[in-house]
Amino acid sequence: MSSHTAADVAAQQDRRTPKRAAVAAWTGSALEYYDLAIYGTAAALVFPQIFFPEGNDSAATIAAFATFGVAYVARPFGSFLMGHIGDRLGRKTILVGCLMLMGIATFLIGCLPTYEQIGLWAPTLLVLLRLMQGLSAAGEQAGANSMSFEHAPDDRRGFFTSWTLSGTQGGQVLAPAVFLPLAAVLPEEALLSWGWRVPFLLSALLFVVGMVIRLKLDETPSFQDEVEEAEVRRAPLSELFADHKAAVLRVFFAAFIAMVNTMFQVFALNFATSDDYGIGFSNSFMLWLAIVANLVAIAIIPFWAMLSDKVGRKPVFLTGLLGSAVLVTAFLGAIRAGNEPLTFALGVALAGVVYSMPNAVWPATYAEYFPTTVRLSGMAIGTQFGFALAGFTPTIASALMGGDADNWWRVAAFAVSACLISAVAVLTGPKATHTVPTTEVGLRPAARPAVGVG
Repeated sequence: MSSHTAADVAAQQDRRTPKRAAVAAWTGSALEYYDLAIYGTAAALVFPQIFFPEGNDSAATIAAFATFGVAYVARPFGSFLMGHIGDRLGRKTILVGCLMLMGIATFLIGCLPTYEQIGLWAPTLLVLLRLMQGLSAAGEQAGANSMSFEHAPDDRRGFFTSWTLSGTQGGQVLAPAVFLPLAAVLPEEALLSWGWRVPFLLSALLFVVGMVIRLKLDETPSFQDEVEEAEVRRAPLSELFADHKAAVLRVFFAAFIAMVNTMFQVFALNFATSDDYGIGFSNSFMLWLAIVANLVAIAIIPFWAMLSDKVGRKPVFLTGLLGSAVLVTAFLGAIRAGNEPLTFALGVALAGVVYSMPNAVWPATYAEYFPTTVRLSGMAIGTQFGFALAGFTPTIASALMGGDADNWWRVAAFAVSACLISAVAVLTGPKATHTVPTTEVGLRPAARPAVGVG
């Protein structure tokens, strides 16, 4: 990579549009995770009855959760394709493509016939569309993070990249907010026949808004400079695995923390409301818990991100990981005890406050592990392989439960193990990356320009 003079760095900073990039990241991520969240909610509440044969309710629930996890199988494989495209053709290209793929797949899910209407074709088509969602998600966050990271001022990268994750929380607020009135007002027959389709069909509105914003966004100065200086790699994945294998592995293990999200959003919803476990919480109660927790997360994520710009990524990240390990255990225990007030308080503390710490800072943390040439592919591949655990968390948790609510401690132990693995990965990562200029971040020390940043 050629060295950058102080004048070059200053010119690059002048071309940055951090606010526009952050808004584009927020809206696109909100759509992506609205789509993913409504699928998770439907998998917990509706899909076992309409897409699978009648009979064993527990088996149908596990099968429905497996279709939720299928997207997380596609995501690791899709990350190679999306990472290559993003580092080869640019951040904007990948963001527009991912948004289009997700929007089409989600809308078509809302149009699917049921098992009763077309038999096994119903779950088959559901899986295919879920795979399309997974391919889209494989590049979405890495693309949005790269875009906002490379447009952000050097000393505010944590804050501006956190908008991507704030957008995911926004999508996870919209999903239960749409399902809540449907589940509360509609008779079960109406919900199962047509009501569940409404959230999927409404995604078309978000798709249009997100597409308009992203099409107007400029490519990042970092990538534009690579194009102008003919530094874009023809095979970025080759460079990634030749020079940055350790960083990819670190992101992979650190990303295990994402399982806390699907534990909260999907498994806990089924655990608390399903007749199989006899806890007896209402769907409305758990959906309100998700809404409140995610609203708190939206409010607090920028604070944690700004704190990481001042004190570094590690302290914030690690505190959130260890706090999540404690609170996820307490949260599941409160559900088993049937204590609604305690469940609500612990759920908000877990998903709204403590889990928001790693959620706020991982975009900047992972981006700072890689240089511009392989940033998007490094983040995409590392996170999507790590997120595969999150995708199958509801399935694994249901299997660990074995239909017996008293086995909740097994699920808690599984969650704690994932948090601790993530903590070790982050702890062994590079120090003080928040102080390294964007033009130099992710480079090996010998490859960094000697010129200071003006």
